[in-house]
Order: sequence, then structure tokens, then C-alpha cells
Amino acid sequence: MKINRIKGTNLDLTDAIKDAVANELSALDPMVERWGDAASADVEVGRTTNHHHKGEVFRAEVNLQIPGKLLRAEDENEDLYIAIKNVAGTLGRELNKEKELRG
Repeated sequence: MKINRIKGTNLDLTDAIKDAVANELSALDPMVERWGDAASADVEVGRTTNHHHKGEVFRAEVNLQIPGKLLRAEDENEDLYIAIKNVAGTLGRELNKEKELRG
């Protein structure tokens, strides 16, 4: 899967964050390998606000384009890395449903 871009909103996009996104999405590679480079993702991670200090502060969103369909997942969490992991898990479930439908 090709990651088109990783966008950071209200936070510095560090190498650690980029690596976490790449690692989590790479787990989906076996599910999208049949589409090759036609499967691509746009990722946005960030803070929901600059002044919020408690609760669901971080947000992760992935739009995964596969031939004929756009799969979208988002999550908010106190921990950015957990939000990224949750989004990848949601996309994994969506890809499994897609596999069952398309065969």
C-alpha cells in the first residue's frame, strides 16, 4: 500500500509518529496486495484542540482508496499511538468485509 501523505494538525509531525503510522498500516499490506499500488492511503493525525488537556485529545484518520471504493476510519483517544492502532484495526475489519463481498 502506498501512503500518499501524512498530515499533522495542531502538533509537530515527528519521525516517531510517521514510523508508527507506517508500521500500523504495513500490517494491512497482505490484505491489499491484490490491488498493488492502486491501494493508497491519506493519513491525518493531530490534536483535537490546542487548549484541551484531558479526555480524547488526539485524533487519527485514514482514507484508504482501493479500486471502486473508499474506506475511511477515524478514532479519538488520549494517546495518539492508540488512536493510530485503532484506526488500522478498523480498516483491517473493513478490508475483511470487502474480501468477503468481492471474493
